[in-house]
Amino acid sequence: MREAGSDGAAPGSDCGRSHTPMSATESGESTMRDYDRSMVDFAQSPRSTLGVEWELALLDSRSLDLTPAAESLLADIAEHAPELENHIVGEMLTNTIELVTGVHSQVSTVAEDLAASIGALRKLTEARGVELMSAGTHPFAQWQSQEVRAKDRYLELVDRTQWWGRNMLIFGVHVHVGIDSRDKVLPIVNALLAYVPHLQALSASSPFWGGTDTGYASNRAMMFQQLPTAGLPSQFDEWSEYEKYVDDMLTTGIIDHINEIRWDIRPAPHWGTVEVRVCDGLPTLEEILAITAFIQCLVDDMSDRLDAGETLPTMPDWFHNENKWRAARYGMDAIIIENAAADERLVTDCLADEIERLTPVAERLGCREELQSITSIIDRGVPYQRLKRVLTETGSLTEVTRSLIDDLRNSYR
Repeated sequence: MREAGSDGAAPGSDCGRSHTPMSATESGESTMRDYDRSMVDFAQSPRSTLGVEWELALLDSRSLDLTPAAESLLADIAEHAPELENHIVGEMLTNTIELVTGVHSQVSTVAEDLAASIGALRKLTEARGVELMSAGTHPFAQWQSQEVRAKDRYLELVDRTQWWGRNMLIFGVHVHVGIDSRDKVLPIVNALLAYVPHLQALSASSPFWGGTDTGYASNRAMMFQQLPTAGLPSQFDEWSEYEKYVDDMLTTGIIDHINEIRWDIRPAPHWGTVEVRVCDGLPTLEEILAITAFIQCLVDDMSDRLDAGETLPTMPDWFHNENKWRAARYGMDAIIIENAAADERLVTDCLADEIERLTPVAERLGCREELQSITSIIDRGVPYQRLKRVLTETGSLTEVTRSLIDDLRNSYR
C-alpha cells in the first residue's frame, strides 16, 4: 500500500454543467465519454498494511467555537515544514485539518506517526490561540457560520448538494487496510458490512448538533448519508460488476472521480486497500488505535479465511441499513441483526465475543494490547456516553467541548 490518501485529494463532483454521456457517431453507433479507466485498476499492496486519516477540528481557545484557521496553518507548513505536507492536510471546511499517516505494518507505528504529526501541528496551533479536538460533530457550532475552502471540487460539491452539502459540519476517521489480491476485495467489503454497527456504536461521538441534543449516539452517520454517493455500499459479487457501476457513475456524470463514491466501506483501488469510513471522529489516540486494531484484525482474518477456501458470510442490504440506523440511534445499547438468519443481540455482547475471537489474530499482527483496550474504553464509556455524562454534570455544551479538547491533549505524549 502506498501512503494513505485523503478523500479531499480527489477532484470534486461535476456540478452545474450538463453532461452528454453518449454521443452519436455518423454511423449511428454510441460511444461513452472518455475518462481514465485505470482508476479501477487495483494496485498491489502488502496484506494488512495500514494507513489512517484522522480529521481534527480547529477551535478558538477563548470561545471554543470552530475557527477558520486551516489555510494559514497549511501555508506555514508549506513554508517551514514541507516534509509534513503529505501528513497534515486540508479538508472541505477551513475549520478542519486532517492527519494522514504513511504506510505501516503495525498499529504501534501508526501511533508514533500520528503522535508526531499532532505534536508538530500543536506547535503551530498554540502560537495562534487555536485548540484541537476530534468528535463526529462540534457540540454547539452552527453550520451556517463555516467557510468552505476555495477549491473547485468543494465548491462544486456544495453547489450540487445545496442545503445538505452546506450542513456537512462533520468529522471522521478513515482506516485503510492493504489487500494482497483483487479477488478478495469485494468479499471482504461485503462481509465487513456486518461490522458497521460495531464500529458505529464504538466510535459514536456526535450526539449534539448545533447546540441540540439529537437523541442519536451518532448524528454524523445520519447527516453524511444524505450526500448522493455516501452511505452503505452496494454489494457486488464480481469485480466486473463494480467496474460497471463505476463506469455508469462516470458516464452519467454523477461522479468525475472514483473517490467521489463516498461509501462507509469502499475499495480504494489506487492504494490497493479496503477503506473503512464508518467511524465518527475519535477524541483520543487510544480510541484511534483500538479501532484501527479491530479493523486490521477483521480484514486479516477474512483474508485468511478466503485463502483457506471459505466463503465469507453476507446479509441482505436491509439488515445492514437497519443495523446502521440502530447503532447511530442507540449506540452501545443497540440490539443488532447479527447474521442472515436474523438472530439479534446487544452490540456490546457482540463486541466482547469478537475481541475474544480475534485475539489470536491480534497476537500475530502485534496489536493485542490495542485490541484489548476496547474493553476498557467500553467500561469507562465510549465517546458519546462520556459527552452526555459531562452535559448532565455541568449543563454546559461549552464544558462538553472543553472535555473533548482535554481528551485529545491528554491522549498522547
